[in-house]
Amino acid sequence: MANLKVLKNRIASVKSTRKITKAMQMVAAAKLRRAQEAAEMSRPYTERFNAVMAGLASTAGGEGAPKLLSGTGSDNVQLLVVMTSERGLCGGFNGNIAKKAKAHAADLLAAGKTVKIITVGKKGRDAMKRDFGDYFIAHVDLSEVKRIGYDNAQDIARDILGRFDAAEFDVATIFYAKFVNVVTQIPTAQQIIPFEAPEGAEADDGTLYDYEPSEEAILADLLPRAVATQIFAALLENGASEQGARMSAMDNATRNAGEMIDKLTIQYNRSRQAVITNELIEIISGAEAL
Repeated sequence: MANLKVLKNRIASVKSTRKITKAMQMVAAAKLRRAQEAAEMSRPYTERFNAVMAGLASTAGGEGAPKLLSGTGSDNVQLLVVMTSERGLCGGFNGNIAKKAKAHAADLLAAGKTVKIITVGKKGRDAMKRDFGDYFIAHVDLSEVKRIGYDNAQDIARDILGRFDAAEFDVATIFYAKFVNVVTQIPTAQQIIPFEAPEGAEADDGTLYDYEPSEEAILADLLPRAVATQIFAALLENGASEQGARMSAMDNATRNAGEMIDKLTIQYNRSRQAVITNELIEIISGAEAL
């Protein structure tokens, strides 16, 4: 009888878990719509901004170009900005970003480069702490932020730009997940210092522009904004990717819980039937003995 009680408790426990995962799936679906809209609405601006920057960089890249464009002339010190979520239960979302960052860091160290790491989001920090904890220089906590805004990206950009001005690193790369759909989120590495147009970004067509003031002066003003813009776009892509991954993970968890409940119910019914059968045999045997 104790076995039946254990099975009954397990069934009740799994049913409670299924209610939680179903609720989390619905919450993630509601948040996903807002996060996806924000990410998709930012893409045209980001793409156009990168196109303008790529055009300016192609004409102004030379002697006298800003350091954010031309670089320091070295790539010995690499800064990796690993952007993940503050919460888990979202499948392989955080793990895939951390995996890509770890592989990149390992390649840099193997090549004799110096690696420094800034983590944005608790899960990325936890994922990389064991292997690369000695290379951490800062952490950005967004756990109290209810909705990611441009101010958050500016704060991160100011910190990075301040470290660049202080000659703490030569190249900065951000790691995030680009949202495609609920099932697919692509871990992405994007170099932001010195400026490098994202893959697929093209400069404006052959139209000629006269800039007032000069291209160099405009770049000096736009390049810091480019860093903040790319970070903000990455945060928005991460937000949509996180909710999409969580929705998919909770859907799988809900279905798995349902299958487990079915199996446990069958096992419970069989055990209960066996107990009843044994009791009947004992009653019949006792009656025959009399």
